[in-house]
Order: sequence, then C-alpha cells, then structure tokens
Amino acid sequence: MKKHTPYDLHIAALSEKTHEYVFDLGTDFFAQFDQTLIPDGKLRADVKLDKTAQRMVLDIHIEGTVKLICDRSLDEFDQPIDVTHQLLVRFGDHEAELDEDVLQITPDTQTLPLAQHFFDYIGLAIPMKKLHPRFQDEPDENPDADAKLIYSTGSAADDDDDDEDAGDPRWNALRNLN
Repeated sequence: MKKHTPYDLHIAALSEKTHEYVFDLGTDFFAQFDQTLIPDGKLRADVKLDKTAQRMVLDIHIEGTVKLICDRSLDEFDQPIDVTHQLLVRFGDHEAELDEDVLQITPDTQTLPLAQHFFDYIGLAIPMKKLHPRFQDEPDENPDADAKLIYSTGSAADDDDDDEDAGDPRWNALRNLN
C-alpha cells in the first residue's frame, strides 16, 4: 500500500461541485524528492478542483520563491516563482497518464497524489540559466564573439570549385546556355 502524503487530495467522498485547497510547499516538500535542482523553497499552491461525474479539472496556481545556486558565482539566491497550470483528471477503466496534463483514474480511486505535479510545475518555471539578481541586469558583452562556425552548406566551398572550373572551356559553353 502506498504511503499518503500531505500533498494528496482525498477525492473519494467529494461531491460534484467546486472545491478549493491550499498547500504549503517548503523544506519538507522538497526533501521528499531525490534531487539537487531545488534545495529549498517557500511556496503556496492554490488548487481549485471542479468535479463532475465524468472528470475533474484542477486549476493549480503556485506562487513563492525557491532557493537556487547561481551558475556564475555559486551564491545562493531566491528565485520568484509564479505558475498556473490546469490538470485534467478523467475517470476510466484503468489508471494511466494520457498526457502531461491529462490523467485517467478509476472511479474507485481514493486519493489523488499532487506532489509530483507540483514539483514538475515548479521545475519548469525555473530558468535554464540561473543567475543571481545582481548579474541579471548585465548585458552580454558580445554574444557572437565566441561563436564558431562548425558546418556550412554555403557558398565558400562552391566558390573554390567555380574558380577551378572557370579554366575548362566545356563549362563555359554550358553556362552560356542560360
């Protein structure tokens, strides 16, 4: 039997109407995941659940800050997070994740675990380049300065071939056809 967490919704006895829930996501929340992406944070997840006979629609809004490590200075800083997602849960004959935002559960399901969804939504809101706020306003010096051409299908190689072929009179005759 699976262990229940404080981030599970008990949906078995819910009536067909709109329900609202609030979850605090702090140190205990991030400690349950075996990861180093987000060491800590202080967030609030507001969940509005609209239940009907065939499905449930969960509107999830997560707001707060997470502690990140700067990629440039290795200093810790607080990154603001504000995300909104919609999770659709439909009832079917077996449990399955049909899409990243669509789940199928059996009608006799007692609880709906939300912790992994919360973590995924937070993780998607984190920027790829994690910079301390003191570095975020600095412009890139010259982003193209270090760029190197790796492959080209352009005209540089073609120009060399044209120079070699220019001396062959057979090519000149073909060029005159145009």
